[in-house]
Amino acid sequence: MLHDRLLVLPEVDASERQSSAGLVIPATAVGPKRLAWAQVVATGENVRHVSRGDRVLFDPEERAEVELGGKSYVLLREKDVSAVSQPEESDGKTGLYL
Repeated sequence: MLHDRLLVLPEVDASERQSSAGLVIPATAVGPKRLAWAQVVATGENVRHVSRGDRVLFDPEERAEVELGGKSYVLLREKDVSAVSQPEESDGKTGLYL
């Protein structure tokens, strides 16, 4: 990988979703634009805030897809990542700094 690029493996989205009230939403229902989760497979040399193995949130509309070894991957810039998911630490700290 070069520069600030990330190669991610998108999580498979289920065809049907269920609302918090228990209603089943079919895959054909078009709703507001949704962000997607993916697992980072490789990072470029200038990536600073994301590591290999991290789970990231990105906009699926702005992506470049590539197929390697029969799997579909997505190529992103680090600036296109909206969030990085990290496991919750149980050290009692709130994470807030005043």
